[in-house]
Amino acid sequence: MVTIRLEDITVRFSRGAPPVVRTGGLVRHSLTRYRDRAFVDRMVARADALPARRGTITALDRVNLIIENGTTLSVIGPSGCGKSTLLRVIAGLEPPDEGRVLYDDRDMASVTPGERGIGMVFQSYALYPHLEGEGNLAFTFRIRKRPPAEMMERIRETSEIMGLGFDDLLPRRPRTLSGGQQQRVAIARCIVRNPALFLFDEPLSNLDAELRARTRVEIKRLLQRFAITSVYVTHDQMEAVALGDRLAVMNEGRIVQVGTYRELMHRPANAFVAGFVGHPPMNIVHGYRACAGPVLKGPAGPLALPPSSSTGLGSNQEYIIGFRPSAARWQATHGLTAGAGLVLRGTVRTREPDLARREQTVYLELGDLLLGMLAPGEVSFPIGQTVEASIPLSDIYLFEASSGRRLLPA
Repeated sequence: MVTIRLEDITVRFSRGAPPVVRTGGLVRHSLTRYRDRAFVDRMVARADALPARRGTITALDRVNLIIENGTTLSVIGPSGCGKSTLLRVIAGLEPPDEGRVLYDDRDMASVTPGERGIGMVFQSYALYPHLEGEGNLAFTFRIRKRPPAEMMERIRETSEIMGLGFDDLLPRRPRTLSGGQQQRVAIARCIVRNPALFLFDEPLSNLDAELRARTRVEIKRLLQRFAITSVYVTHDQMEAVALGDRLAVMNEGRIVQVGTYRELMHRPANAFVAGFVGHPPMNIVHGYRACAGPVLKGPAGPLALPPSSSTGLGSNQEYIIGFRPSAARWQATHGLTAGAGLVLRGTVRTREPDLARREQTVYLELGDLLLGMLAPGEVSFPIGQTVEASIPLSDIYLFEASSGRRLLPA
């Protein structure tokens, strides 16, 4: 086991002919979860108007991170944000252009990946196709010319750790195994080496929903049993929450926030984290400005803040408001309280039922906005109907538009 520390890690790519990067596509991709499409279109147009960047692409930008001994850190973020590059830097497969990687205060700049005591599990399984399961587990021992007795004892111990039915996979070649079985062998191949550090790069992406859930439980059991320092990269927030002690949110090569899922949900550092973490995600509405007194005006309607909270708001500044879908109070079920928070009046455009939780996500159209809000599953919301909902003031987040920084709650 080991504590990992990254200090000011920067990685830049420039290969072959100098690439031409138009930022509009990147902006649109990074804002795919934003429902304010008019704002997204404005940001894309603004980005495309900038001169094209040539040459160097910064994959990691001054990343600082500590992964404590025996803990699991889940890394999430949009595609292309640098998650896999971060994993490769920790493993030693991608040397940083700047900064240091330390294992227990030891600088790893001169240490090869094979000497770092790492077990890696990939999306593609990466098994040797000509070897049976046992041969895949034994490969590292044979390469290092370890005694056969030691090799067989480690394989036996690992088979017991992997649980019921794993012995049946040892005499079979990868092509005869299902995706879930291949991933079990890949995980066992890491365990048999007794690593100090586990690195997972989206290991469940190729599995169907049932196998993914089953394998996720197995990985969690192994992590709890061994308490090995682990980094788990995934697109799936459910996986990240289930397996990680903490979550790191990445965007555009930077670590935006690190914390527990509860911290990320209730105290997001900025508007990006607020709009990215959670399912369904927080509603993010741009274009709010302070006017008379503590009142903000914007696309979703006026919002009156308490005088104590509105101190320091500039009339010429733009703000962003956000609220979770679960904050909605429907006129049909709760009634509306005059003057309390934000009152929304919109047209029902679509619904997404969640039968397991007996609730539904109702999407309301307000001008150019499409806002998702949770409602009881038994309440009817006909498509095209105009409905009203309110958001309590205590459930509304306020962000600074220029930086995205959270202002409220403080």
